[in-house]
Amino acid sequence: MAEFLEAEATNGIRMTWNVWPGTKLEASKCHIPLGALYTPLHGGGPYGNPVTVLNYAPLRCRSCRGVLNPFCQVDYNAKLWICPFCHQRNTFPAHYASISEQNVPGEIWPQCTTVEYAPPGVVGAYERSVAPVFLFVVDTCVIEEELGYLKGALKQAVSLVPENALVGLITFGAHVQVHELGFSDLGCPKAYVFRGSKELSKEQVLDQLGLASGPSQRGGVGLQSAGGAGPGARNGAYSSGVERFLRSVSECEFVINTLLDELQRDSFPVSSDQRPSRCTGAALKVAAGMLAACSPDTGARIIGLIGGPCTDGPGLIVSKELTDPIRSHKDLAKDSASHYSKAVKFYDGLAKQLVLQGHVLDVFACAVDQVGVMEMKGAIERTGGLIVLAESFGHSVFKDSFKRVFETGDHSLNLSFNGELEINCSKEVKVQGAIGPCASLGRKGVSTSDTVVGQGGTTAWKMCGIDRSTTLAFFFEVNPATQGSNAGAAPVRPQFYLQFVTQYQHSDGQLRIRVGTVTRRWGESSAVSSTEEMVSGFDQEAATVILARWASFKMETEDEFDAVRFLDRLLIRVSQRFGDYRKEDPASFRYAPQFGLLPQFMFNLRRSQFVQVFNNSPDETAYFRMVLNRENVTNSLVMIQPSLISYSLSGPPEPALLDVASIAPDKILLLDAYFSVVVFHGMQIAQWRNAGYHLQPDQVAFAQLLQAPQDDGQGIITERFPVPRLVVCDQHKSQARFLLARLNPSATYNSANVPAPGGDIIFTDDVSLQVFVEHLQRLAVAQS
Repeated sequence: MAEFLEAEATNGIRMTWNVWPGTKLEASKCHIPLGALYTPLHGGGPYGNPVTVLNYAPLRCRSCRGVLNPFCQVDYNAKLWICPFCHQRNTFPAHYASISEQNVPGEIWPQCTTVEYAPPGVVGAYERSVAPVFLFVVDTCVIEEELGYLKGALKQAVSLVPENALVGLITFGAHVQVHELGFSDLGCPKAYVFRGSKELSKEQVLDQLGLASGPSQRGGVGLQSAGGAGPGARNGAYSSGVERFLRSVSECEFVINTLLDELQRDSFPVSSDQRPSRCTGAALKVAAGMLAACSPDTGARIIGLIGGPCTDGPGLIVSKELTDPIRSHKDLAKDSASHYSKAVKFYDGLAKQLVLQGHVLDVFACAVDQVGVMEMKGAIERTGGLIVLAESFGHSVFKDSFKRVFETGDHSLNLSFNGELEINCSKEVKVQGAIGPCASLGRKGVSTSDTVVGQGGTTAWKMCGIDRSTTLAFFFEVNPATQGSNAGAAPVRPQFYLQFVTQYQHSDGQLRIRVGTVTRRWGESSAVSSTEEMVSGFDQEAATVILARWASFKMETEDEFDAVRFLDRLLIRVSQRFGDYRKEDPASFRYAPQFGLLPQFMFNLRRSQFVQVFNNSPDETAYFRMVLNRENVTNSLVMIQPSLISYSLSGPPEPALLDVASIAPDKILLLDAYFSVVVFHGMQIAQWRNAGYHLQPDQVAFAQLLQAPQDDGQGIITERFPVPRLVVCDQHKSQARFLLARLNPSATYNSANVPAPGGDIIFTDDVSLQVFVEHLQRLAVAQS
């Protein structure tokens, strides 16, 4: 795995197969897709090697628009370079006249397969017009205690936002209120009120806010507001245009804090047998419409803070009557969720509008009940938005995650805006699509496949919101020669090339272009040699993550799709194709080391929250899948197969098997399941702790043992987004279920295995990993 990890650190890419079959027939026999997981903004700190930054514009091929890279053939005497994608000969422009073998430009250094271009002058020309926008959309249909937590989090966020950034405030309950911030400290607060039950178009919102023909719509908000308010605003009058609602923090921090201090619960009366009238969809639509007055170059985020389900207007998911339950997975399967289809259609329309504008929808949903994240999924994911699900605005999961969005430093998200990613491929490769936080731009070309997976039918995708852990999964197909006697033949060239070009607005407001170019080999023409080469280049971790995204996508888009059966059949075929065995002899079955962990990964994927929807609400399932679809390989693998570390007095911490047999009375286990971090105390450890032994001066080692997993758990929490839930529990207590649910049930209430003294068993009918592997081997070696 070392070479794969090195490739990820250098270029931010992991591929399922690092040697590709040369024909479609051979590719179909792989069963696992030809895919790549690409993190456009990798680099720096724990996110990979630093990326070289060049302060000039990229040089593109005049035919295919590919960017100059280390794999191009360069003739220094003739000042020519040949594009590796289309073989077009290109001349270097005049400012490259001094290049030679001794004076090589940075983008063709062998080690610079990924570079970032930051052309000079862009910041100077557009510095004010690309100030990022944060528009807070706040739910006021919550109890006083929750509203207090929410106001505190918002004040902290405003204090952390960069001073040049623009902020705005919209509150909603039964109605939507757009608050003006463009008045003096002595001015009177003013808000525009919209009826929550009515769906408004973008044009209607702009017209009612007085923005339909203002100068800001033509020239952009940032140029006028980030540099200071106009003379009218300084004299206490209202400014014209959208800068009345969006102001730089340095100008409006006092005003927005005053509005938050005076913010009260929605005053619309609610009877005891009804839910509050909450117009979430209308509020988000008004926010999107208002941001339409910004220039297209302005990166903006709508940050929705939602405390309950939408019960009025567009995006309605449940009626006000408490006797009407919110839709469940069973309702969705039976097509009996009466509001679901209409709500999804509304949010899909909102997604199209936001993608066109280049703006992001983030949702922080904090409620014990569902709020409609399932319906919002398309709008959040296609705009590259962040999603956090918590029980309360006072819970650490929300407070710490919300704070992380605006923090700077080593563990900051480094939010970037308004991105666009395009792929250039060798002519033997076509792109089927992408799964992740992006939207298809519908740009078809010679590299566009007729087969569509996820956001397909294009070689370019919009990424309205992007951070340094945002990862897209791309699916490819082999496209060999199709004319004459070479039809179906393997490619003539030994290598193929992929180039990812990402243009985006950096968190500091600068326009940048990240270019990553990679090359991989074609397999040999001989079937045996090709198989051996492909096995040597198989990345089982990347393959597991690709399959998890693919299966989740199929579950959402295909009716009556059985993900467990799909994964089982695929694993059997892969075992038959790449396993080493004798027919009808299960004991002879062996996997190459490159496939050794794949059955274990598949076993845990089948049991994960991405495939199993039982005991999860539709909102939780949508949340888990959205986070899976945006994280890198390492984080995604932790979601699928958690890591387990054992602590004891007999030695240093060590990795433990994800098995119920790892439970012992004298050990502490630390489970990292990504969404939760569990510190589990064995029965004896818990008894000693309850007796206060760790407080005695001669029991320093025991005190350190108790503290070590807590410190390690906090270290995990500090580096992660969304911030995971910390669960501290004891053996045989109720919260021990957070650990037991993720362990391999090698010892159950009806199994022959007997746990060690002081161990534990799991009350389940699920098969264990050992039984699963035995069945797999028996089916793989069968004749049919």
